[in-house]
Amino acid sequence: MKAASKRTTTDSAQDALALLTDDHKTVQKLFKDYEKLTQNDGEEEEKAALAQQICTELTVHAQIEEEIFYPAVRDAIEETELLNEAEVEHAGAKDLIAQIGAMAPGEELYDAKVTVLGEYVNHHIKEEQDEMFPKVRKAKLDTAALGAELMERKQELQAELGIGEAEEGEEEEGDEEEAGTAGQRKPASRTSKARAAK
Repeated sequence: MKAASKRTTTDSAQDALALLTDDHKTVQKLFKDYEKLTQNDGEEEEKAALAQQICTELTVHAQIEEEIFYPAVRDAIEETELLNEAEVEHAGAKDLIAQIGAMAPGEELYDAKVTVLGEYVNHHIKEEQDEMFPKVRKAKLDTAALGAELMERKQELQAELGIGEAEEGEEEEGDEEEAGTAGQRKPASRTSKARAAK
């Protein structure tokens, strides 16, 4: 099974590594924007909105990595310790995200928690991009197919949360009934079924 998942493709779709790197850049810019707000005594309302955006972006990103990317990488490379560390880092970030979500910007330690979350995330990004991604490239994982699957799931999560690119006409009948289900894994997508069949 391992050999089949190592197939490469020249598909023009954004590959998994490019998609995840773009997510990394997006969230790093948001953290820089937050830092500027704190340095310039930004309004609490602006801080709250930006912190919420950071937390939402990270939540969606972590979920697609944990559901799709990490399992595929675990099957393709020998280095499991790197993946174990990444999952522990995700758990630490999720804890801080929950703490930030339960607070208001005027509360003591709010800015510090957002700042520390940014430091955790920057460390995590550096390890992924400098250590994990090169191993993924070397393993010749089908990053184009994986990227399509990641994007599909990302759009599903964004639609469930009412954010991002998914807002542009991806509403389907019955979405109202799914309110509050963000974060729950839907049945396997077509691409994950295809990957499992290989």
